[in-house]
Amino acid sequence: MDAMDKDRDIPQRAVRPLWTEEPARRRRLPDPVRTAAVRAVIIVAVTLVQAMIAVLSALADSWLAFPSVLTTVGSTVLATWGVLDVWVTRQVWNQRYGVVSRPSSTARQLRRQRRRARKAGPVGAPPRSAERGPARGAAA
Repeated sequence: MDAMDKDRDIPQRAVRPLWTEEPARRRRLPDPVRTAAVRAVIIVAVTLVQAMIAVLSALADSWLAFPSVLTTVGSTVLATWGVLDVWVTRQVWNQRYGVVSRPSSTARQLRRQRRRARKAGPVGAPPRSAERGPARGAAA
């Protein structure tokens, strides 16, 4: 028995793929919302870099401190707009293309039945409006 025969009794593993596909946990963002989100992330990242440059140049008493603070303020306004743009774009997408929630006809029918039963009250009892007394504008 040579070395090759010793390996024959070891069971061979099946070839398995490098990765397995799993379903996504959340649905992908719609294209306009994703575009706005990427734009906002880039703007916020640039704003943070500018803020760091402004702080470091102010600490170093550099001439670059004043212009970098001004551009950082402007970028902060732009970054706020970018984040609000994501929020507004998401809301608009949901209103235009989101799931439309309308009650089904059976739900409407059940509500009508409950409403009629409430108005009728118990069998033999006077209507609910009579229990409350006269209306405000009614003559006494």
